Amino acid sequence: MSEQPQKKEWFDEWFDTIYYHILYKNRNYTEAAQFLDNLIAYFGISKDAKILDLACGKGRHAIYLNERGFEVTGVDLSEQNIVYAKTKETGSLHFDIHDMRDVYRPESFDYVFNLFTSFGYFDSIEENLDVIRATVASLKPGGKLLIDFLNPYVVINNLVEEEDKTIDNIHFKISREYTDDQYIIKNIIVDDHGQHYEYMEKVKAIRRTDFLNYFEANGLIVLDLFGDYHLAPYEKEKSDRLIFVIQKPA
Repeated sequence: MSEQPQKKEWFDEWFDTIYYHILYKNRNYTEAAQFLDNLIAYFGISKDAKILDLACGKGRHAIYLNERGFEVTGVDLSEQNIVYAKTKETGSLHFDIHDMRDVYRPESFDYVFNLFTSFGYFDSIEENLDVIRATVASLKPGGKLLIDFLNPYVVINNLVEEEDKTIDNIHFKISREYTDDQYIIKNIIVDDHGQHYEYMEKVKAIRRTDFLNYFEANGLIVLDLFGDYHLAPYEKEKSDRLIFVIQKPA
């Protein structure tokens, strides 16, 4: 009896489409560069440091870090993202297809950056813990991990339920909901000149205390908690972001 093909998870399907990149084509690259500049200054990253960009997408953060003179590896589950990113490779910039639930290279990196809410895609706590364990395993002793996540309190309280966008003559109808007291879901209906497609984004609304439990379970040290890309202190009811700086024990 032949084995049935495994059903793709939402992120396998959505992140590999051209529509994902069209919808988000106007991301603020200036803001991203300023954030990375702030991180470089905050960490005092040396030129011989090795950086892993975890869930790198098409590699915009990794490319910028490499342009600043650092050795960077970007990994992402999306084959199409990595096909594109590989066209930007240099002698000190590399990209690979990789599932963040698995260890990439044991004790190989001084810093791991997980940026732009590239966490919380999985349903189970165990899978989220797998991501933390695998990431920690990729860090050298004393290495540092940065997780840049949405602030669930602010997102849920300011949820825009419906939105219509037309980009490159393609229409996107977007609806958002907070379900089961744990998921922020975005449903996307695409109308591409009469061809219709439906996709979804689902992020677990992980609270600060949940993250702290993840880190404690892995013996990690929380160094800082910021609330925006200027590295202002986190405020539960006001901050746009939930940005953790964590260290692996030496």
